[in-house]
Amino acid sequence: MELIIGFLGLLALEIVLGIDNIVFISVLSAKLPLDQRDRARKLGIGLALISRLALLGAISWVVRLTEPLFAVAGREFSGQDLVLIFGGLFLLAKSTYEIHDSLEGEEGHANGRTGVTFGGVLVQIMLLDVVFSLDSIITAVGMVSEVWVMAAAIVVSVIIMLVASGPISAFVHRHPSIKMLALSFLLLIGLTLLLDGFHLKIPKGYIYFAMGFSLLVEILNLRVRAKRRAKPVELHERVTGESPEGQDD
Repeated sequence: MELIIGFLGLLALEIVLGIDNIVFISVLSAKLPLDQRDRARKLGIGLALISRLALLGAISWVVRLTEPLFAVAGREFSGQDLVLIFGGLFLLAKSTYEIHDSLEGEEGHANGRTGVTFGGVLVQIMLLDVVFSLDSIITAVGMVSEVWVMAAAIVVSVIIMLVASGPISAFVHRHPSIKMLALSFLLLIGLTLLLDGFHLKIPKGYIYFAMGFSLLVEILNLRVRAKRRAKPVELHERVTGESPEGQDD
C-alpha cells in the first residue's frame, strides 16, 4: 500500500513538473516550419524521458550533487545549485527573448526565424530537460526509496505528457494571449530555479497556484470574448434570416 501511495504521489509530481517541459517545448517548436513541429515536440519529450532515466540510473552520482563544492560569503553551493542557477538564468533569458519576439518581431528581428534550425531547437530543449530532470529526480529520491517505482512514475508521466502535448501546444498557439501567459510562466519558473540555486526556497505550491489561477482567469476571458464575437452573428441571423457566410455568397 505504501508503494502505491508513493507511486501516485510521485506520478502527480512528475506530471506537474512535466507541464513546465510541455510549455517550453511548445514555445520552441512553434518557431520551426509546420512539418517539423510535431517531430520536435515528440523528440523533446522523448529526450526528457531519456535524461530522467539516465539520471535515475546514476542516482548515486545525482545524490552527491547535493554535497557542497565551495562557499561564497558564507553560503555553500553544490553541483545541483549551479545547475539550477544556470538553468534559471537560461530560462529567464530565453523567455524574455521570446516575449520580445512575439511583441516586436515584425519590426525587430522577425527575420530571426529563418536562422532557427531543428538541431538548435533540440539542443535548447535538451538543456532545460537536464535541469528539470535533475530537480525531478532529487525530489523523487526524497519521496520514494525504490528505484523501480521512480522509473515507473517517470515512464507513465512522460506517456501522459506525450498524449497531452499536442492539444496543449495547439491551444497555446491558437490563442496569442495564452502564449504570452505561458511565456510569463516560464519567467516565473526561471526565477524560481534561480532562487532555489541560492537556497531561497519558494514553496512550489504557491507558484503553481498562481499559474493555475492566472490560467483560469484567461480561460474565462477567452470565453467572454468568444460570446461577444458570437452576438453580432446571432443578431444578423435573426434580422436577415441568413448567415453572414450565406450573404457573402
